[in-house]
Amino acid sequence: MEIRHFRYFLCVAQHGHFTRAAEHLGIAPPTLSRQIQDMERELGVRLFERNQREVNLTAAGQALMLEAEQAVRQFEAAQVGAQRAGRGESGLIEFGYVASAAYSGVLQDHVSRFTEAHPDVRLNIREAPMADLPAQVRDGLLDLAYVRSPMALPSELEAIALHQEGFVLALPSRSRINELKSIPASRLANETFILPEQVSGTLEVAKLGGFEPRLGPQPGSLVAVITLISLGQGVAIVPESVVSRIRLPQVSYQPVADSQASSWLSLVYRRFEKSPAVLRYLETVRQAL
Repeated sequence: MEIRHFRYFLCVAQHGHFTRAAEHLGIAPPTLSRQIQDMERELGVRLFERNQREVNLTAAGQALMLEAEQAVRQFEAAQVGAQRAGRGESGLIEFGYVASAAYSGVLQDHVSRFTEAHPDVRLNIREAPMADLPAQVRDGLLDLAYVRSPMALPSELEAIALHQEGFVLALPSRSRINELKSIPASRLANETFILPEQVSGTLEVAKLGGFEPRLGPQPGSLVAVITLISLGQGVAIVPESVVSRIRLPQVSYQPVADSQASSWLSLVYRRFEKSPAVLRYLETVRQAL
């Protein structure tokens, strides 16, 4: 038996009449009658009691009706589910992100836009060390990743450039540098630099100041970086968005005079991505730009 046999059977049961059921199905009554007879022959039971005016379900027909209704519902649900997944309207997207994607509001904006348009796509979103994110996307452990550029990417990946911002100096509040009205890069030559995951700002400021930076620890998250600064362990060059998002005791933020160093968030994805849901998300991001 095929799913059409169940549909024919249910239609006859609902109408209680072969001719009316055949009209509803758009087939000839003899064709419908043969399909039901084929079912009865294969099952080895009678499904309907027939007379000239109507047909009624037998006990076997009543038992089959419950299962047939469920089978047809499941089949139709499977069809709809496959079609929606193929259109990118359902499924799962695995995300990784660096903290500054959240501090800047870019992550929230993209996710809210996407979930409003595609509420049935599940998003699994987690913060991860930036150095690990590109390889995880390349290897299929993640579908997408928000990173802070510039950074080298594997050849299998591409990136959409997003929010760009400058850097600021984070330093202990009790540091004498805070007394300066303007902090030149050269004034930082003797400082220990706590390194965030994106080190380009540190290197650019050191280049501007004409010195080799004294490198301290690279503790991971921006919160960990700012915590070390609050403990007097050094200074750090961090994205501007940190100023309004991470406020810890004993920490000040100051611009570096004449520094044009900047970085930008990027959304990293596989070059030959096939997932309809992921492609829908990328489309949402491009529209947001």
